[in-house]
Amino acid sequence: MRLKFLLRPGWLGLIALVAVFTTLCFTLLAPWQFSRSDEAQARNNAISESFHTPPRPLGEVLPAGQAPDERTEWAQVLLRGQYLPEGETLGWQRTVLGEPAFEVLTPFRLADGTTVLVNRGFVRPVNGTQAPAYDAPPSGEVTLTARVRTDENDSKQRPLFEHDGHRWAYAVNSGTISQGTGIALQPGYFALNEGQPGVLGALPLPRLESGPYFSYALQWIAFGIMAVIAIGYLIYSELRPGARPAWRDAEAGSEGGAKSEPQPRRKKMSVAEAIAEDERREREEAERREAADAESTSKT
Repeated sequence: MRLKFLLRPGWLGLIALVAVFTTLCFTLLAPWQFSRSDEAQARNNAISESFHTPPRPLGEVLPAGQAPDERTEWAQVLLRGQYLPEGETLGWQRTVLGEPAFEVLTPFRLADGTTVLVNRGFVRPVNGTQAPAYDAPPSGEVTLTARVRTDENDSKQRPLFEHDGHRWAYAVNSGTISQGTGIALQPGYFALNEGQPGVLGALPLPRLESGPYFSYALQWIAFGIMAVIAIGYLIYSELRPGARPAWRDAEAGSEGGAKSEPQPRRKKMSVAEAIAEDERREREEAERREAADAESTSKT
């Protein structure tokens, strides 16, 4: 059977490797990149739409303390109430516009009594890890325009900590800050727009670009197809007449081009057997030479 070579361990391992790789490309890697591309496009659409939609009261966008999701994130909302500076927390080890920064997070009590977390913007560190002096939030009732943001997740679930006279958080998460300050906060947080009361360095919006995710997805699909083509070509190469072992299809050496009878397959020998066979041939050759010399001497 011509395909019997595929049952060899090397071929079985190669086929299994290609099958696993191709399956990962088509079912995991490419869909993952497609989903990231969809997320980026949804974010771009939400940001673009927010520029053409006037800010709305928080209760209309997130009724009854609803948590933000991909449908409501980036929407502009109106917040009316007062800051609670006693719960102010700094976001630790952030990056804004490619440089280190701290984000200032201050609870904000609304007129209806609920409290939300407001991101007042960023400040640059001094001496590496120290927070600079920055303006306190205004006292009294103010009206803010901010963008809805979903809570960040800290995979290690680290609590707040004290450093350099400030309270710090590893992630901007209303639940973590609520536990560390004792102030009940509505899910999500709200990033202030430029020019709002209490804003510091307003956080820039993400660039409206889809990123390389779609092209990465196409590359994974191409890699999966190329792997199948490659192993198919290897199998084809093995099946070509010229690639068949000489013992299976030996070519004749006659001038007419006729094929000789199939030769029996040579037995594989160990190293010791091969050495013994060479010594035997050398002895036979020496004996033939001695016999020839003796015959020549007798004739003379």
